[in-house]
Parts: sequence; structure tokens; C-alpha cells
Amino acid sequence: MQYHFILLFLFLGSTSISAQKKPLIIAADSLKSETIDPLRPAKAAFYSAIFPGLGQIYNKKYWKLPLVYGAIGTSAYFYIDSQKNYNIYRDEYKNRLEGNPSSSASLARFDDSRLIAAQKQFQRNRDLSALFIVGFYVLNIIDANIDAALSQFNVNENLAFKPAINRNTITSENDFGVGLNYSF
Repeated sequence: MQYHFILLFLFLGSTSISAQKKPLIIAADSLKSETIDPLRPAKAAFYSAIFPGLGQIYNKKYWKLPLVYGAIGTSAYFYIDSQKNYNIYRDEYKNRLEGNPSSSASLARFDDSRLIAAQKQFQRNRDLSALFIVGFYVLNIIDANIDAALSQFNVNENLAFKPAINRNTITSENDFGVGLNYSF
């Protein structure tokens, strides 16, 4: 019976009963959330569709402006140049069909088949340049949209993809692996 009292005393005595509440310590939130604008990519694409490069300005990627204008401007230059040369060779061929003498000494040495071949080449170059203008214009819109969407992703030092070397305590060898760590 003595042992029962001792065991009961030890059991009840070892538990701590407290009438006071312990203060709850809450650490301040160190993570600050940024507001995400779901319409930002659409706005950037819309601005680039209205005027090329305006979406890059909206995204504050000013270094892309020379690339956009260089690509579209170069394509436009080749379009205009090919159209001008096409008109020169076409007019020369039309004048020959009408029986008029050649107005240019450099074009007088070409026969009719070469004039037709030159027209076809410049027409093809003109059409390709127009295709490049449209392609770079669409690429400008896509770039503004994707850049605006990717600019809202959380990329900071807390996100890490690091190789890890773990020491195996059983075999005392190094285990190599890759871990994705997120630290607070």
C-alpha cells in the first residue's frame, strides 16, 4: 500500500499544473508579399500591339528597344529597297515590250529573260521582307507579354537549387545529391 501512495505521489507530483498562462511570443512576419497584377501581361501585349516597343517600355526593359526597332527597321529597309529595284526592272521590261529604247545603259545589256528573273528575285525578296516585318512585330508582342508575366515571379535568395553533399554516418562515405531548399 505504501508503494501505491509513493507511485501516486510521484505521478501527480511530476506533472506541472500552472494557473498562469505563459505569454505567447509571435515573431514578426519577415515575408512581405508583393501584389500581383494579373492583367500586366495583357497590358504589355496590348501596348506593343498598338506601337512596337511600347510594351518593352511598360516593362521597363529599355535595352530591348534598339533590338525591336533595328529588326523591324532593317526589314522595312529591305522591303522598300526590293520594291524600288523590282519597279526599275519591271519598268525596263515594259519599255522594251512597247519598243522604247532603254533609259539606262546598265539595264540595256540585260536580255528579256534576265530582266524577268531579276523581277522575280526582287519580288521574292520584297515578300520575304514583308514576312519578316510581320514576324518581328508579332515577336515584339510575344516578348512583351512573356516578360511581363515572368517579372511577377518570386525570385529571391530564399529560393535555391543547390547541390548537396551528405555524410553517410553508417558507411562514412559522402553521398551526392541535389536538393531544392526554401528557407525562411
